[in-house]
Amino acid sequence: MAGPSLRPHVHWAQRHRELFLRVDLSDVRNPDITITDNVLHFRAQGHGAKGDNIYEFEIEFLEPVEPKPVCRMTQRQLNITVQKKESNWWERLTKQEKRPLFLAPDFDRWLDESDAEMELKEKEEEKINKMKIESRVPKDPFKHLKKGYLIMYNLVQFLGFSWIFVNMTVRLFILGKGNMAIHLFSKMVGFLCLTDSFYDTFHTISDMMYFCQTLALMEIMNSLIGLVRSPLIPSVVQVFGRNFVLFVILGSLEEMQSKPVVFFIFYFWSITELFRYPYYMLSCIGIEWKPLTWLRYTVWIPLYPLGSLAEAVCIVQSIPIFSETGKFSLGLPNPLNVTIQFPFVLQIYLIALFLGVFVNFRHLYKQRKQHLGPKKRKMK
Repeated sequence: MAGPSLRPHVHWAQRHRELFLRVDLSDVRNPDITITDNVLHFRAQGHGAKGDNIYEFEIEFLEPVEPKPVCRMTQRQLNITVQKKESNWWERLTKQEKRPLFLAPDFDRWLDESDAEMELKEKEEEKINKMKIESRVPKDPFKHLKKGYLIMYNLVQFLGFSWIFVNMTVRLFILGKGNMAIHLFSKMVGFLCLTDSFYDTFHTISDMMYFCQTLALMEIMNSLIGLVRSPLIPSVVQVFGRNFVLFVILGSLEEMQSKPVVFFIFYFWSITELFRYPYYMLSCIGIEWKPLTWLRYTVWIPLYPLGSLAEAVCIVQSIPIFSETGKFSLGLPNPLNVTIQFPFVLQIYLIALFLGVFVNFRHLYKQRKQHLGPKKRKMK
């Protein structure tokens, strides 16, 4: 059974607009705090100076206050904030001149009137300076137009890659025959061509992929003119890397268009973009959906290396074909009759590809750490 009600130790401090009460009770349960007729009524069970008991007190304030106190409980204490109806400095807290024995100043938060006025003045100056800075920033008359363009761009890209993904997924299950995809990938890594289950992947998907990857050139322009805050170099590396494989390797060699590696290149690209473009589209209108944020900054971890591996396999498979046909090899008009062999260029490009993978991987890792890493606590 609980013992008789007792009064806890209460510490108080003030500002021009607020009163702060700190009740020295730990493990507070069932607090009942109300303000009626300018009197604060407190009753709660907790652990105080007299052990675990019911503690209560009343304070009749010197001047009118708002009837809705704000309470915040911690394990060691209970804090009450009361708003004054008029902003001024009180000579004491209670209407009665003699201070109650359970009430004492909160020296951790105590300020005299001059200090409080200085604090108030600093806050007002900070507010005015902030308004001045905001007023100096020129308003962008094309803000809504830019936002609308970015929303439409990301929406169109999302729809395009969604069409690619759905189309290829249907083909995977209809033409894949069980676990054919796993078998295909194992053969692809071994640089072997398998069956003709996906022989027409390029001819079925290429038009939409051409459209999406050509449109992706706008991402470089958006970054270049400052329309988005994305770094320029990672955008250039990704867009030009993909377009080199799509237009130069696959688009120019019919022999490459029927190889299984095409399926995996397109599939890895489309899965990645299914989460990237919706994330950016929602960001344009100030919406953040946490599952989508997690997917956007996580799915690239397995897909980006796999996509780069598929691109490298594609280039390696194309080198013998370019060597045989001599396509894109350049003969220079000079006495030595030197010819720049395109397969040699592709070998150099393979090295650049893995350097680009490192650059983009580092950039994406920093972004993931920024958006999904632990939040830093603000210093008071």
